[in-house]
Amino acid sequence: MPLVTSKEILLTALENHFAVGAFNANNMEQIQAIVEAAQEERAPVILQVSQGAIRYAGLEFAAGLVKTAASLVDIPVVLHLDHGYDFDQNVRCLRAGFTSLMYDGSKKPYEENVATTKRIVEIAHIAGIPVEAELGQVAKSTDDLSYEEICALMTDPHQAKEFVETTGIDSLAVACGSVHAMKTQAAELDIERLKAIHEQIPNTPLVLHGSSGVKPESLVEGIQHGICKINVATYLNQAFTRGMKEGLVKYAGSVDPRKPLALSREYVKEAVREKIQLFKSAGVIDSSGGFRSPPKQFRSAELGAAE
Repeated sequence: MPLVTSKEILLTALENHFAVGAFNANNMEQIQAIVEAAQEERAPVILQVSQGAIRYAGLEFAAGLVKTAASLVDIPVVLHLDHGYDFDQNVRCLRAGFTSLMYDGSKKPYEENVATTKRIVEIAHIAGIPVEAELGQVAKSTDDLSYEEICALMTDPHQAKEFVETTGIDSLAVACGSVHAMKTQAAELDIERLKAIHEQIPNTPLVLHGSSGVKPESLVEGIQHGICKINVATYLNQAFTRGMKEGLVKYAGSVDPRKPLALSREYVKEAVREKIQLFKSAGVIDSSGGFRSPPKQFRSAELGAAE
């Protein structure tokens, strides 16, 4: 089916207490694995393309691969810009047919974050495309920060309310204990902070970045308090590279790159399946491509109607 926007999917997830997996993809095999797993699990899915992936594959190739994959299945697929750090990148992705945008101004002064986010929201909404923004900072595993320093970067609940109301964003990425690029599942979310944020903006879907390093039970608890979109990148990259390493050993006598790549694709597919089931989004899509309960048909982003 044609690509859809993320707005309806996330609002339904918010109402029904599940989260949609937002999986970062860097090549054809990862995209195939993500979409195939979602199709088999009957789950909506968000394929994320980061600025790093755009530099690697090129904007047109990245967008084209996702559009092709979506056209071959009958589940809702969203093409999302992950961590767009400037206005121009968001505009380029809007022109390229992305059906969900993100502006990450979390490292900018608050007033600058608000101003740029609001500007992107205004142009995106004209085209019917929703926008995610980030408030607070999700630390990186390489930052070598103490727990106290990580806490100082977390999202302020009252500021979150002001930020959402001022910018008009459709979803908010929050910092509440997760850390980017963690290779082990050791982090726990600050559930009390998450509750406070959700209480301030109960109708706004919350987004969790850096989920690969969060304990599964903490993710499940977070979904009960407004988390509707969960980003997964490192966990998939680990599965992909594990497949490559094993494949190069298993097919050591072969010069056919498709053999190890196919193994990597299967490993990624199972990793995606695991996350979809954990996020409680498996089985929510019926045979017509809409939600089982409540009945919901997705508006194709191709219609171009304003939200």
